[in-house]
Amino acid sequence: MIDIKGTSTFTQAAVPAARTATVTGTGFNVSDYNGNITFIQSVGTVSGTTPTLDGKIQDSADDSSYADVSGATFTQVTASTNLQSLNVDTRSVRKYLRYVGTIAGTTPSFGLSCTAVGQKQAV
Repeated sequence: MIDIKGTSTFTQAAVPAARTATVTGTGFNVSDYNGNITFIQSVGTVSGTTPTLDGKIQDSADDSSYADVSGATFTQVTASTNLQSLNVDTRSVRKYLRYVGTIAGTTPSFGLSCTAVGQKQAV
């Protein structure tokens, strides 16, 4: 068994909650990370009429003005119980990353969280 928590840093890119509107996570500084950060989008119960969730990762140089990271989008979610992950290479993005989940539909609700996992540089 591997202890990934011992070598990795976990960041809640979107705290677990029932979400009914677009979620914009708090940006976090990735300049101390080595290589890839894996984002894990977890969806539990979904309800509403034609609900959709479009998750993506954005980057910023100053934690103020964000833009989409090319290729860092999750497959659209429309039903309950969905788990996806994607990797972002910290060497190819700006200093800050955040998660954005765009929610649409009629009275949509998504049980949603997003966690970022990466390895920080040794001090």
